Amino acid sequence: ELFSLGPEELGCLEDKEKPGAEVRVIPLELQRLFASLLLVDQQSASTADLTNSFGWNSSEGTNQHDVQELNRILFSALEHSLVGTTGSTFIHRLYHGTIVNSIVCKECGNVSQRQEDFLDLTLCVCGVSSLEEALWNMFVEEELFEGNNLYRCAQCDRLVTAAKSAKLSKLPPFMTMSLLRFSFDFAKCERYKETGRYSFPFTINLRPFCEQTDAEDSDYSYELFSVIIHKGGCYGGHYHVYIRDIDQLGQWEPPEKESKPKTKKKVKEEVKEVCEPKLKEDDPLSVLTAIIAEEPSKSVLLDQLGQKLMDKIGSPWSKKFRKHCGPIGKFLQSHNDVFMLVSNGTRVALKANPPSPVTEPPSPSEQTTISDPSTPSHPGAAEQQPEPEQEQGSHWFDLNDSTVTSIRESDIEKQFQGKESAYMLFYRKTQLHRPSEALNNPQYKVPLHLIQMAQEENIKLQQMREEFEATNNTVELRLHLAPSYRLDNGALQPVSKEQNGSTTLSFDCRKTVGDLRLAIYQMQELWEGDMALTVAKSLPAGLHLYNTVTDDSVSLYSAGIHTNSDLFVWNGREVCGATVLTGAEWEPVLLTVVRPFLGEDGDQEVEDGVECEEGKGGFENGGSGLKREARGFAGGSTLGEVREALGEPKESLLCQEHKRGKRGEQGAGEGGGASGWRLFPPDDMQRTLKELSLKDGDALLVLEPQSFDSSVFTLNGDVVTVTTPSDCRWLQVEFRPHEEGGGEGEKEDERRKIKVPATGNMLLCEVKQRAIEELQLQEQLPGAQYCLRQVDCTGKLLPPVCEELSVRDSGVRLMTTLTLCPGNAPKASQLFLHFSVGTAPSAGMEMDIIVENTCTVKECLKSMLDAVELDGTYWHLRRLDWCEEVGEPLMDEDASLSELKISNGDTLVVTEGQLPPKGFLKLSVWLYLDPRNDSAVSMETDFNQTDNGHTEEQMLEFVTAGETLSHSPPLCAGNMAELRSVGQVEISDEATLEDLKTQVMTLPALQDVCMPTTAFMRVWQLEGRRLARILRGQQLTLRKLKLTNGTDLSVQPLLKEEDLGPKEVLLNVKMRVPGERCYYPPEELVWDASRDSSPRSLRTCLAAHYGLSPDSLLLAKHQPDKHTWEEISNWSRQVSKKKKKKKAESLLGAPFHLKDGDTIGIKNLLIDNNREFLTLEDEQGRQRLRRQAEQRRKG
Repeated sequence: ELFSLGPEELGCLEDKEKPGAEVRVIPLELQRLFASLLLVDQQSASTADLTNSFGWNSSEGTNQHDVQELNRILFSALEHSLVGTTGSTFIHRLYHGTIVNSIVCKECGNVSQRQEDFLDLTLCVCGVSSLEEALWNMFVEEELFEGNNLYRCAQCDRLVTAAKSAKLSKLPPFMTMSLLRFSFDFAKCERYKETGRYSFPFTINLRPFCEQTDAEDSDYSYELFSVIIHKGGCYGGHYHVYIRDIDQLGQWEPPEKESKPKTKKKVKEEVKEVCEPKLKEDDPLSVLTAIIAEEPSKSVLLDQLGQKLMDKIGSPWSKKFRKHCGPIGKFLQSHNDVFMLVSNGTRVALKANPPSPVTEPPSPSEQTTISDPSTPSHPGAAEQQPEPEQEQGSHWFDLNDSTVTSIRESDIEKQFQGKESAYMLFYRKTQLHRPSEALNNPQYKVPLHLIQMAQEENIKLQQMREEFEATNNTVELRLHLAPSYRLDNGALQPVSKEQNGSTTLSFDCRKTVGDLRLAIYQMQELWEGDMALTVAKSLPAGLHLYNTVTDDSVSLYSAGIHTNSDLFVWNGREVCGATVLTGAEWEPVLLTVVRPFLGEDGDQEVEDGVECEEGKGGFENGGSGLKREARGFAGGSTLGEVREALGEPKESLLCQEHKRGKRGEQGAGEGGGASGWRLFPPDDMQRTLKELSLKDGDALLVLEPQSFDSSVFTLNGDVVTVTTPSDCRWLQVEFRPHEEGGGEGEKEDERRKIKVPATGNMLLCEVKQRAIEELQLQEQLPGAQYCLRQVDCTGKLLPPVCEELSVRDSGVRLMTTLTLCPGNAPKASQLFLHFSVGTAPSAGMEMDIIVENTCTVKECLKSMLDAVELDGTYWHLRRLDWCEEVGEPLMDEDASLSELKISNGDTLVVTEGQLPPKGFLKLSVWLYLDPRNDSAVSMETDFNQTDNGHTEEQMLEFVTAGETLSHSPPLCAGNMAELRSVGQVEISDEATLEDLKTQVMTLPALQDVCMPTTAFMRVWQLEGRRLARILRGQQLTLRKLKLTNGTDLSVQPLLKEEDLGPKEVLLNVKMRVPGERCYYPPEELVWDASRDSSPRSLRTCLAAHYGLSPDSLLLAKHQPDKHTWEEISNWSRQVSKKKKKKKAESLLGAPFHLKDGDTIGIKNLLIDNNREFLTLEDEQGRQRLRRQAEQRRKG
C-alpha cells in the first residue's frame, strides 16, 4: 500500500528545504526504511530519519517508550501526513475496526447502542489464562446494572436493571491486540508486571465475539504473523519481535536443538572418537571446521562458537589462538573461502566442499552414507530444503536489534509467561493471500527510484567491505633472496654491506603459499630451479632460518606468516655452495672473542672489526693488551668446534668472563683493578653453546699455555686474572698551598702539577709520597703534613681520602686529579668533619677536624670546643639541613657518630645553649605588635621602657603576610608590624596549646602586656620571619600541631577572646577608596569556610560585614611578592568527564590557597565601576622587580 504512492503525491525528500515545496516527509522516510530493510545488504537500518520526521528529537529517540504508544504515534502521524492523497484511508482501512457497546433495559427491552472505533484491542491479563478467555470476558459475558448500580432508561425514565455488552461490529484485515501486562497494586502502591501464563493461538476464529455472525468462516478467521515481546520489568526493559516470513524472503536456518541427556551424549562422543580421525588441536582452521561440520544444521550461532570450541579442545580461543590468529571474528573473515555468515551474520556455516588442511573432503558416496536420513544427499541441501516439520512459508524469525535469528513455532509458546513474555499480538485474516509475484521477490512493488537508491548503497557498502578486507588482510613481507647472502660466522650475512639484501612485498594473507611463490617467480624472472620459502629472523649474529613452508594449498594466515615476517628465498639446500643449518636449535650466538696482543704490532691487527683496549686507553708508554673481535657461531656447536673454527690448537685455553658484583663490573679506569675470567674445564669442550648458556654479547678469552709466563695473565685455580695497560695508568697530583693573601696570579704560580704513575692496587700513601718527592716539598717545608683531596665539578675541595686504602678501594678514578693540601689525612676508622660556631658556615669559612667514627657526640663537641679554645657546658651540636641552614640538634649525646649516620665530609654547627630534655621542645617566642590597635601603641611604649637586655638584633621590623615593607599609602600607615624577642620556653611535646600559652604568659618580658586569659592571646608560627599560620585547638598537643625543637613562635595580644575553628580563616580585608588608588585601613575578619569555601561564601560573609549586597562586591587577593592582585570570581570546574557534573571551586585550594593573614581587597561596584585593584605602591614595587630582573639578566 505505501509503495503505491509515488513522488507525484508525496514529493521528494530532496525538495523538503525548498520554499513552497509540499513534501510529505513521514511516508517518504517510511518508504526508504522499508526499502533499506528489503534491499540494502547490511546488518541493520537506522530509524533516526523516521523518528525525526514525526517530531522526536535526539533525546526522545533514545528514551524508553511503550511500544503501543509508539505504534499509535506512528500511525497517527502517518494518517495526518497522507491527508489529500490516495492513501489517506489505508491506515483506517487496514487496521481500524469498530466495537458496538449495547445496554438492554430489563424492564422495557429498550436497546441503547454506541459505536466505538479502535486501532488495537486492549485485553486484560490479570486473572486470565488465555487470549480466548479475555475475548470471552470482553465480548460475550454481560455486565449487569443492579442493586446500587442501576441504569437510567430513557424510555422508562427511571433507574432500572440493565445488561451491558460489547460486540465486534467491523473486523479489520489486520487485528492488533495489546496485552495489559502492567498493573498497579493498590495495597503496596506500586506498579508490577504480570508474568503469569497467558496463552494465545496461532489461528483464531472471532465469530463468537462479533455482532454479525452470518458470514463465512473465512471472514472471521485470523492467523498470527507477529508477536512483540517485552523483556524486563515495569520500569524498563527491552523489546524484540517474532515475525512470520509471509513472502519467504529470509533464509531460514533450523535452530539448534537442546542438548540431549549426558549419558547419551557420552555414548555419542565415544562413538565419534572411534569413527572420526584424530583432530589437530593446534590448527584453528581444522578445529572450527570440525565443530561446524558436526552440527545437524551445518551451522553454529556466532556467539556460541567460542563455547563449543572450549568444549571441543578444553581451552578458550583467547588463550589458545588469539595471540597468533587474532579475534575469532577476524579469523572467520580472513578465511571467507572456508566459512560464510548466514542469518544476517548471526550464524556461521561452511561453504560447499571447503578446503581442509587435515583430511580430504569425503566423496559423494561417503556424504550420502554419513548424512542425516531426513536431509537430501546433494551438496547444500541443508540450506535449500527446510525441515520436514516446517511447511513452506511458515518460517518464523526473531528480530532483536541488529540480530535476526531463525526460530520454530514452538519457541513462541515459551513467551506465554515469565519476565520475557508476549506484549502485543498481530493477526491477519486467513483469506488474505499474497500474490505469487511477491514470493521470494524483495523488489515487489518497490518504486524504481528506491531500488536504484538501494543498489547505489549496496555498491558503496561493497566498496567499503572490499577496502576493509584489503586493509585488514594485507601483510608486509620482507623477502631475502639467496644470491644476496653468504654464510659467515654461523649466520647469513649480506654480500654487500652497502646494499640491503631484503625486498618488501605487500601480499594478501588470505591467498595461498602457492600464490606467493608464483608472485615471487614473476618478480624474479631469472630465477632457475626449485624455490623454497623459509621463515627467517634477524639476530645479532645475522639472518637465521627456521621452518620451510611446503604446503602450497595453505593460506599465509594458516601458515603463520604475518606482517613484518622475514622469508628467505632459496633452493632449500645451500647458499653460495655452503650448507645452511635451520631450526631453533642452530640459532647463532654472537660472541666477543678476546685475544692477547703486543703493543708494537697492534696497528696491523686492529682491523676488520677488531677493537683493542689499548687503543682506547691511550697509554703513553705502550705495552701489551687485549684485542676483541665479534664472531658468530651456531648454537648447536660444541666449544671444541668453536676452538677449531677460531684456528686455535687443542692446547689453547678458553675462558668465560667472570661475573662479579657491582664493584668488579666497573671497567678499567674506573677505580682500577684487573679483570677476572673463568677457565672452561676439559669436559665443557664437548658441550654446546646452548648448554653452556652462552648468549649474544658474552666474551670468550682465548689463551695459549705460554701466555701465563708474562705478567699480564695470572692463573689462580680456575680463575685467570688479566692485568692490562688499562690498569697501569696515572693520577695527576696538584699542589695547593694555603691561599691566604696574594693575588690570583701568585696563587696560580704556587700551584704545581705532576703526573704520578699509578695502578688500581697501588696505595694512596705511595701516590702521596711520590708526589711529595717529585715536588721536593720535604726540602722546602721539612716536617709538614700533607693530604690528598679530590675536587668536585665546582672546584670545591672534598674531604681527604684515606691513604691506607688502594686507589680502587677508595673509589678514586684513574686519570683524574688529586689535590695535595696541607693537613692530616684520616685513617680508615676516622671521620673528617667540617664545623662552625654559632651560625651556618659560609663557603670556605668552616673549620675542619678529624675524629674517630666511634666517638660520641659529647666527645666530638669537646674536641671542637678545644679546637676553637671555647669553654663551658652551654653548647650543643646541630646538623645542617638540606638548604644549608642550621637544623635539628643531635639529641642523644651518648650515641656514636656512626650510629647517627654522620659520614665523612658532613658539617656540624656548635650552637650555644643546653639541649632540652628528651621529649621537650625549646621554642623561641616573639611579641607581635600591631600598630593598627590603639593598645599596641601604649604597649610598645611600655615595652621600650622595660630593660630586658635584648640587643638591636633581637628587634626586627616585621611584615604581615598580606603587606609589603615598602612605602605604604597614607591610609595604610598601620600595615607595618614589629616583632620583639621575649625569650624562650621549654615545654613537653605532649603539652597542649593552652599549656603553651599559659607558660608564655609567665615570661618576664610579658608581665606588662595586658592578656587576662589565654583566650586573649593569638599564637602564630613563623617561617622565614613571616607569619605562617595560627595555632588552633586549645586541647591539641604540640606534637599534633607538628611543632619541632627550635620553632619560632609569635604571640599577639587581643582585645577580645578568640577560639578559631579548624576551617576558620583570619583575613585582612580592606575597602578600596572610591575614585582613588588606595584603601581604607585594613580590618581583621574571620571567615568560616567549614561548610562552604567557595567565592560565593566569602562574598556573602563580606557583604554581611559591610552591610552591602553580595552582587555589588568585587574581590581580589593581594600577592605581595609580585605586587599584583588576583581577582576572585565565581567559577566552576568539571570533575567527571562521564557524569559531566560541575563542582564549585574552593578558595582554600588552587589557585588562591587562602590562608591566615592573607589580604583581600574589596570594591563596591555601586559607586566604583573601575575593576583595577593596583595602587601606586604596587606599581613602584613592580618596577623595582623589573629592574632587579634586568640586572640579574645582564649580570
